[in-house]
Amino acid sequence: MADPAITVTEARKAYGGKPALDGLDLTVARGRVHAILGPNGAGKTTLVRVLATLLRPDSGHVEVAGHDVVRHPREVRRRIGLLGQHAALDEELDGRQNLEMFARLHHLGARRARERAAELLARFDLTDTGRKPVQAYSGGMRRRLDLAASLVTEPEVLYLDEPTTGLDPRGRSEVWASVRSLVDAGTTVLLTTQYLEEADQLAHRISVVDTGRVVAEGTADELKTSTGGDRIDVVLRDSSRLGDAVALLRLPGLTVDADRRLLSAPVTDRMGALAGVVRVLEDAGIEAEDIALRRPTLDEVFLHITGTKTDATGTAAAHTEVAA
Repeated sequence: MADPAITVTEARKAYGGKPALDGLDLTVARGRVHAILGPNGAGKTTLVRVLATLLRPDSGHVEVAGHDVVRHPREVRRRIGLLGQHAALDEELDGRQNLEMFARLHHLGARRARERAAELLARFDLTDTGRKPVQAYSGGMRRRLDLAASLVTEPEVLYLDEPTTGLDPRGRSEVWASVRSLVDAGTTVLLTTQYLEEADQLAHRISVVDTGRVVAEGTADELKTSTGGDRIDVVLRDSSRLGDAVALLRLPGLTVDADRRLLSAPVTDRMGALAGVVRVLEDAGIEAEDIALRRPTLDEVFLHITGTKTDATGTAAAHTEVAA
C-alpha cells in the first residue's frame, strides 16, 4: 500500500501491568473507511487515544498522515479530527454559534470562522437549523453537528469512536450518509463500532481486535467467507423437535437458537445441502416453518473470531454450538 494514512507496528500499551494493546499492527489506506471491531476491553478506545496523541504507546511505531505520534504530536493533531462517543456541543448555543466557537478555538479569524460554519452547516444539511438551540435538535442532527465540528480544520484523517451509539435507525442513517460524503471528498475515516451493520454498510476494510491485537482483517465479504461461506437456516414449527432435527441432520458447525427454533450451519454445496435437509426432515415428519440459504453475517464472523456475540447494544448474548 502506497503512502497509507495510518501505520501501526507492534504497538503496546499497558495499564497497571495489564496490556490494552499487545503488539497491535494496523495499516489504513487513504480515502477509505477502515472499521475496528472488537468486544468491550479489546483495546479499541486505547488505540484511538494513541492515534489521537492523547496517550503515548509504551513501545512500537505509530504514524498518522506521515508523522510519528510520539516525536511529532503537533503535526499529527493538525491533520486529524476526533468524534468521540459523546457530543461535545454547547446545548444553549445554536448550530452556527457552536461551529464558530470551535473554529475560533482552532485559531481561525472571526470572518473565516463564520464562513467555515456556513460551509459546514450546508454540507451536513443543517442550514435551516443553524439558529436553533442544540437542545432542540434530534439525536441524528446533534451527531451530524458534532461531526461537522470535528471537521472545522479540514482534517486528513477522522476518528469516529462509536459515532452512532444511542441513535435510532433514522439518526444512524443520517450519520452514515454524512460519513460517505466525507470519504467521497477524500477524508480517511477510522471507525470503531459495536454495530456490526455499521461496519458492513460503511467500511472498505475491517480489522477485528481482541485482547489488544488484530486477530482478523479483510473486507466484509472476505471475513464472511472465512467463517465457511454460505449457511443454511432452518426454522422448525415445533421447538420440541429441535433435538430430533439435530440428531438427524448432523451438519458440521451446526448451531441452535432455541428461542427462535432456529438451526444454522455452514455449507459448501448450497443446493445439495438444501435438498438433503428437506429430505431428512420430511422423512422424519419434522415440519419446517422456513428454510433458507444465506451468506454469514458479520455478527457470526465476530462470534467465530472472538467467541463473543453482540447485539445492537454491544451486550454479549448466548449462543450454543452443537458438536456434529
